[in-house]
Amino acid sequence: MNSLRVSATLLLFVASFSTFAQNCVYGCPTGASGQIIERPIYTLQNNANTKFTNWVAYKVTDQTIDGPSRSRYWRKDPDIPSSQTLEPDDYTGAHATIGTDRGHQVPLASFSNTSHWSTTNYLSNITPQASGLNQGPWARLENAVRVLARTGQDVYVVTGPLHEWHFASLPGTTKQHSIPSGYFKVIITDNNGWVESSAYIFSQNTARGADFCSYEVTGFTVEYRSGLDIMPSLPSYKEGAVLGQTGGLTSELGC
Repeated sequence: MNSLRVSATLLLFVASFSTFAQNCVYGCPTGASGQIIERPIYTLQNNANTKFTNWVAYKVTDQTIDGPSRSRYWRKDPDIPSSQTLEPDDYTGAHATIGTDRGHQVPLASFSNTSHWSTTNYLSNITPQASGLNQGPWARLENAVRVLARTGQDVYVVTGPLHEWHFASLPGTTKQHSIPSGYFKVIITDNNGWVESSAYIFSQNTARGADFCSYEVTGFTVEYRSGLDIMPSLPSYKEGAVLGQTGGLTSELGC
């Protein structure tokens, strides 16, 4: 009986590790604390203090995109205690008062062709994102990732918030929370060990018409400002080439 329990535990661990590895390339980010949520199309770390994610990691392929139009039905994340995340009513009046959208960190459109698309609408994957940023350069960068994936290239993405200054507070909640002042996005490809990446940082005040290409930074800059190790298992001899310079995926993303 004990051996059966051990076997079951090992199977659960292997399944969990497989999902974890599927969403992250060279390990999921480290350097922050919070509850790890692992799902078939993304892995995230929830921050109970800010009520938002520290980071989200996912992989976009030509099989995950270009599905039918999907609805945006906002829900509390069922795997996170209510005291550590937000619920739909907490966003009441946000757009009218502080000019924010419910911005996806893992974009719905990038997983519309999967059976797990609805999990992108969990509020653990949502932040109050300024409408100009969300509908402008952020959306165009997400689309550029899908364009690259259509070529047959698997594209790994690590994205998340920055908390460097006070942007605003949600008017419809009394829960303690901290709206991000900006966001990072690191885009990575790995072809048999040949790793390339491009990283971007946007302020909440980024203009709707801004060119996302102008906001490229090094991966090291993202790590410094976020406090994260984006790819903790990346061999040290590759770090300088992959994270220490810009331009790795510039042309592939249409810049």
